[in-house]
Amino acid sequence: MLTLETFEEAAKKVKEVTQETKLIYSPHFSKETNNEVFLKPENMQRTGAYKVRGAYFKISTLTDEERERGLITASAGNHAQGVAYAARKYGVNATIVMPTTTPLIKVERTKEQGATVVLEGNVYDESYEHALALAEEQGLTFIHPFNDPIVAAGQGTIAMEIIQELPLVDIILVPIGGGGLATGVSTLAKMLNPRIKVIGVEPSGAACMKESLKAGHVVKLPSVSTIADGTAVQEPGDIIFPYIQENLDDIITVDDDEIIVSFLDMVENHKMIVENSGLLTVAALKHLNDHGKKVVSILSGGNMDVITMSSVVQHGLIQRDRIFTVSVLLPDRPGELVRVAQTIAECNGNVIRLDHNQFITANRNAAVELRVTIEAFGTEHKQQIVEALEQKGFRPRLIQAKL
Repeated sequence: MLTLETFEEAAKKVKEVTQETKLIYSPHFSKETNNEVFLKPENMQRTGAYKVRGAYFKISTLTDEERERGLITASAGNHAQGVAYAARKYGVNATIVMPTTTPLIKVERTKEQGATVVLEGNVYDESYEHALALAEEQGLTFIHPFNDPIVAAGQGTIAMEIIQELPLVDIILVPIGGGGLATGVSTLAKMLNPRIKVIGVEPSGAACMKESLKAGHVVKLPSVSTIADGTAVQEPGDIIFPYIQENLDDIITVDDDEIIVSFLDMVENHKMIVENSGLLTVAALKHLNDHGKKVVSILSGGNMDVITMSSVVQHGLIQRDRIFTVSVLLPDRPGELVRVAQTIAECNGNVIRLDHNQFITANRNAAVELRVTIEAFGTEHKQQIVEALEQKGFRPRLIQAKL
């Protein structure tokens, strides 16, 4: 049973390992949503995510015998680093089972904390089953990443910090994977101030909590598909589910495309790297029907590898019409390419890639294809460039941008 005393004990304990993550006011998102938006930057937390809170508090409550047997957990990455970090603090061994799809940076950071990493399963749930089997086989103490009220109490200390810093907060947006963070935050928030609205946010391709609340019991999804790897969970925790039912006010689901755009927003407006799962609460801001409210988005983590980052940036630029590709058919004669380039330059477009195909038709003299990838300022600028090409008689055809 989660009590105020449990949360108070957790708050004292996690201060031993956490650093302050003061709220950041966002002029950009405030203007976009007509609310006062604040960001809780747990992406700047030790180990790069909030998970160290729950892991450390849970391990602190174990007996010496339970710790000395060695610890094991399953995680998509952030809980792994939290457990590894906490285990090192207590001087005990930790084994972490991670999905094979876990970003490389999370795997390497976990190893750097001294843990043994086992890559098994395509999603968290498969890794979880393997971890349970290893725990049974080797007599290890299992630390659940979310389906444990003690872990949830550690995560819930975030709500205490938010309310201490912003007593009149109206809405807290919290990411949901298995539900541990949402359990802790919503339960403590309601204890301290029942009028605070706590809204969970899930990726639409892994909305296990939304489906479970709709059904009135825990539901296991047949599969999940989302770029938000930290919240790619098929089944929420059954032990913590009643707390969610009682304290969570609503759930918003967001698409991967919205997460991608939110990444660009964070980089350009706040100069911060936030991983895809942490961006759920940023993407959800545009779904709020409220105006004039004090809203806090919890940025749950920032552990993102460079390859994933590069892919997200590229897709984001394409989605925002900052990069686009046109195909034009030209007669194969000198000067035609220059005319196209000149037209684009006159509109202040920047050519970043050219593909010239002389074999689009059997008769090269009739037409060759030129594919031009262009950098623009946005949708309006893109349209100006396309219209200018049309006016010069090039008949441009928009195609899938290729970088």
